[in-house]
Amino acid sequence: MTRRLLAAPLLALAALAQAAPITLKDDRGATVTLPGVPQRIVSLLPSLTETVCELGDCAKLVGVDRFSNFPERAQKLPKLGGLEDTAVEALAALKPDVVLLGVSARIVDRLESLGIKVIALEPKRMTDVQRVIGTVGQVLERPDEARRLWNRIDGHIAQSAATLPAAARGLTVYYEVDSAPYAAGAASFMGEILTRLGARNIVPPELGPFPKLNPEFIVRADPQVIMVGQRSAPGLPQRPGWAGLQAVKNQRLCVWVPAESDVLVRPGPRMSEAAALMARCLRQAAAGPVPLPTAAFTAPPGGMR
Repeated sequence: MTRRLLAAPLLALAALAQAAPITLKDDRGATVTLPGVPQRIVSLLPSLTETVCELGDCAKLVGVDRFSNFPERAQKLPKLGGLEDTAVEALAALKPDVVLLGVSARIVDRLESLGIKVIALEPKRMTDVQRVIGTVGQVLERPDEARRLWNRIDGHIAQSAATLPAAARGLTVYYEVDSAPYAAGAASFMGEILTRLGARNIVPPELGPFPKLNPEFIVRADPQVIMVGQRSAPGLPQRPGWAGLQAVKNQRLCVWVPAESDVLVRPGPRMSEAAALMARCLRQAAAGPVPLPTAAFTAPPGGMR
């Protein structure tokens, strides 16, 4: 009886804490107030899906975008489309307490007109990733876990950099994120990881995080290493002028299989794995020709992004 009497006030306090409003500013600059810790969450960005799960609240996700395929639990959730074709009616039917999405998503106004709480986040640089993880931690009331997650990511990137031999440092790198060609510039989170690993990005910060390049720019830059996804790699040496690039002549092409590409392009909890993959590439390139993937291209469940 005494234990019950003592437990009752504690449970009441816990309920009050859970119901306390959460007010924050998202990356639009909009102030969003949630009535309490959300119990039903929709995530429309793979990196945000992974962040929610890494912070320990995967069970609160009730729907995700079609590209969210990690962790495995996310593959079993209702898929609600992508940036251009989100199934708004299906999303609303899930009755989410909050929707996490990218700033560029076109459905923000529509969702808000339906009375659905929206938090828009845009991680492009590493400082953005740190802030976004902190914001998601604030939404979930897991600020300590968010700080630990960021410290772990940052520490693992430093460890990857420390493992590289001197010969792997200072190599010039072109990282192609799309065959248009779009590149990961020095101002992107991917470019910042490369810089921390001692590589020299051929795309300067002033061109922006993910600029579309004139192919002649790449030919003139003549990178020593090229990083590219398996989908875009076929025919790359046949592009005009590319056969003479150092990276092509010396077979220093790091071709990512789809599962690796997913890790590399998502600004979230797996950035430490991304750093390890880039470090492996630089280490192999410094030693000689880089082995190409032996597995055929197979897109992961949900597609690629």
